[in-house]
Amino acid sequence: MGTVAGAQAGFWTGRRAGRAALARIGNRRLRAGADRAELLPARYGYARAVVLGRFLWQVIGGLAWPQSLVLGGYWLGDSVRRPDAYLVPAAAAVVVVSLVPVALEVLRGRRAERAGRDTPADVPGGSGP
Repeated sequence: MGTVAGAQAGFWTGRRAGRAALARIGNRRLRAGADRAELLPARYGYARAVVLGRFLWQVIGGLAWPQSLVLGGYWLGDSVRRPDAYLVPAAAAVVVVSLVPVALEVLRGRRAERAGRDTPADVPGGSGP
């Protein structure tokens, strides 16, 4: 139930602010994926795309994800001695890996900002006023 509610919240947020957020992002791959996603409803029809793409896969994902976590926890608890010793390092690794895309985007933004500031007046030997 939480999976469907969370996906609905994401859908409505994206519907209201998605285009404005996408316009500010310079990632070509993300834009290409958004363009492909807009073609699917036109190709298969909106009703089929919504039912299959959203609700069916949300339900399947909502059922498969918790089951995989439970089975993974069962396996981990059964095969690894003292799994609590690995829990904090594993959580820290997940946090670090999750922050990598954010850090890359910040670096890209800074590079783009610097490139915009490098006008001919700022460059040594450039022609300035």
